[in-house]
Amino acid sequence: MKISLDWLKDYVEMVLSPADLADLLTHSGLEAEGLTQRKASFEGVVVARLDSFRPLPQSDHLSLCSVHDGRRDYSVVCGAPNLKAGERVALAREGAILPGGVKIGRTQFHGVSSEGMLCSEKELGLTEEGSGIMFLDPKAILGLPLDQALTLEDWVLDLNITPNRSDCLCVLGIAREVAALTGKPLRFPADERMEKDPPADRLTSVVLERPDLCPRYVAKLILGVKIGPSPFWMRRRLEACGVRAISNIVDVTNYVMLEMGQPLHAFDFNRLEEKRIVVRTAAPGFTFTTLDGTGRRMPKDALMICDGKKPVALAGIMGGLNSEVETDTRDILLESAYFDPMGIRRTSKQLGLSTEASTRFERGIDPNGALRAAERAAGLMAALAGGTISKGAVDAYPRKIEPLQIPLRVSRVNQILGTSISAQEVRNSLTNLQLGVWENGANSFRVKVPTYRVDLTREIDLVEEVARLHGFHRVPVTLPSGRVSPRKKTPMQVGMGRARNLLTGFGFWEVITYSFISPQVLLDLQISPSDKKGRALPIRNPLSEEQAVMRTTLVPGLLQTVRTNIHRQNLDLKLFELGRVFFPRGPEDLPEEVEVLGGVLCGLREEESWAKARAECDFFDLKGTLEGLFEGMGLSKVQFLRDDQIPFLQPGKACSVRLGEEDIGILGEVNPGVGQLFGLKDKVFLFELNFQAMVARMTERRTFTPLPRYPAVARDLAVVVDEPVPAGDILQTLWKADEGWIKEIRLFDLYRGNPVPPGRKSLAFRLVYQKEDRTLTDREVNEFHQKLVDLLAREYQGALR
Repeated sequence: MKISLDWLKDYVEMVLSPADLADLLTHSGLEAEGLTQRKASFEGVVVARLDSFRPLPQSDHLSLCSVHDGRRDYSVVCGAPNLKAGERVALAREGAILPGGVKIGRTQFHGVSSEGMLCSEKELGLTEEGSGIMFLDPKAILGLPLDQALTLEDWVLDLNITPNRSDCLCVLGIAREVAALTGKPLRFPADERMEKDPPADRLTSVVLERPDLCPRYVAKLILGVKIGPSPFWMRRRLEACGVRAISNIVDVTNYVMLEMGQPLHAFDFNRLEEKRIVVRTAAPGFTFTTLDGTGRRMPKDALMICDGKKPVALAGIMGGLNSEVETDTRDILLESAYFDPMGIRRTSKQLGLSTEASTRFERGIDPNGALRAAERAAGLMAALAGGTISKGAVDAYPRKIEPLQIPLRVSRVNQILGTSISAQEVRNSLTNLQLGVWENGANSFRVKVPTYRVDLTREIDLVEEVARLHGFHRVPVTLPSGRVSPRKKTPMQVGMGRARNLLTGFGFWEVITYSFISPQVLLDLQISPSDKKGRALPIRNPLSEEQAVMRTTLVPGLLQTVRTNIHRQNLDLKLFELGRVFFPRGPEDLPEEVEVLGGVLCGLREEESWAKARAECDFFDLKGTLEGLFEGMGLSKVQFLRDDQIPFLQPGKACSVRLGEEDIGILGEVNPGVGQLFGLKDKVFLFELNFQAMVARMTERRTFTPLPRYPAVARDLAVVVDEPVPAGDILQTLWKADEGWIKEIRLFDLYRGNPVPPGRKSLAFRLVYQKEDRTLTDREVNEFHQKLVDLLAREYQGALR
């Protein structure tokens, strides 16, 4: 089955490349046999407006058209019979190239110059429609390249759907699989139909003489339609899936079949005698002429769709020639039914007649999706062919088919697969597949299977579904050996070892504190009870009030450790801790456990010495430590963003740490008021990071950059700006303005005082310019450097110092 990825995007967000999506589906059991790109085979064709046209003198079929592309008017000679002023058209301007390498130039017709060509769909290689020029969406932007206006770039995925997966013989079925595999939400087609009186059950009726062969039959009426061609977007999608476009009504039935998996058939309502439907088997020896014009002798028990007097369709296989939709058809009876798969398969084999509809019916479709598909198709028909949808539908469904409920044991899943999949993962896998899941005892579930999943009838079928979502490639394929070998470290273990080595190399000591804390310390940190960190999990039988809850942050233990060391005259401290914090879930559920890295810094930067002046550590010492940690762990795109909303850190001296698009931690000076509550008088700087998020992005890749062949040129830039302007903003501005010249930018000085005015500060940057292919001249560097100076003056009212 062929699937258009452009169509698929309507129902699920695409987060993978086409090739990766094909691999993902193949690994889940839906084999991708091919992947084809569709794109425009023309250049230089744009959207234009046909303003006016008049007959060309000395010609009986040519017209001189005035066409506007949003910038200028063009005179174009055209021989199409369907010209219409005000319509958006496809204009191939001079120099455009059409399929087959045809180049459009300025030509003369009876002495009149033509500045291009108005194109048909066939001339553009889009469809076989060539009877007239192509009309575009009235809202299409003038001058926009046609391939963009029509979204012609697409990928078509050719899937080999196994016979048991009839639910995947439609775009929504594949979208359901993609949503389950990627965790993205599934979107359904919007229902925008408007229904009016009279009700459908007053105009027609349905009688099921063989409910065993046709358990459900839905009839929907659309009155006053106008038969014509379908819009380009629908024809484009149908052709991508290998279906030929015929007319708006017929195309809608095929479109909804491909979209929802429900075969439909449209009857000319006025050609049905007695305006009703009877579902019965054929009389012995009866010959029926199908839509392809072939007379066929019906086998025994062949199910027929009849009107009040005669058969009008071979049920589930092909319609009859005596009720087909023609150009003068005005009223439509839309059939959406569920037929017995064995009956359809038997008749199809006996007649040697297989169709897209019979393929789906004989494999099994969703009996409870018939009405939904009919309503979807009716809405599209009214939108594309006009007319009115009669209120309601005639729904003959004497015995509703209920979803199966199957018990599933988690132990059985792991026994069959040789895995240790958790009950929660089993539940998540089944829920992602839109299956209903309820607990049915310890590590056991009761699973409600939707009626479109005809392949799920036993517990072993559910085991296979869990394996698909878990990943067949993750299921063990070898028996365990008896040899003892060193256990490979997990990413978390590798990350912990690397972090410990880096921090100890920076002079830090590792500490281990209790996982139990007092609820009072969270209040001392001024953490709000509404904050996730303010809702601690209580211990059922705590040893003391000081250990009554599980910790949600490492900060209390680190600050208490600082206090203990200071009381013992260990004043210069560099400490870190790697440990777990705990967040409650449900009353009976185990808590969420998160690996966190925290650290503190206080006292002197280095030991006192006669050779160096006494200097206390500050915010930037700790920030530099984290920068070295991130670099050593292979983490990039780290930002330090000012954050004055951290309750236990000093405003103006605190920031949040962002890794990519995720906030992973905090850094700053402890608020003096909070410090006093912990018995701390001097400045203390701390950080706390989500270590799990760091490990998830950790990499060991290293890239080599050759030594430069050409010398670098350095320039200093001291700019005076307002006090609130962060140096980081200026750095980002300078980097954004780079045109491939700047090798390095470094802030090397911050100055406040005379002659800098109050409320302003001086920031000094060293910029290193270097090219990899030549030596820069002083003149080039000076000119570009001056551009940066002017930029800062404009952006920040900065003045050179």
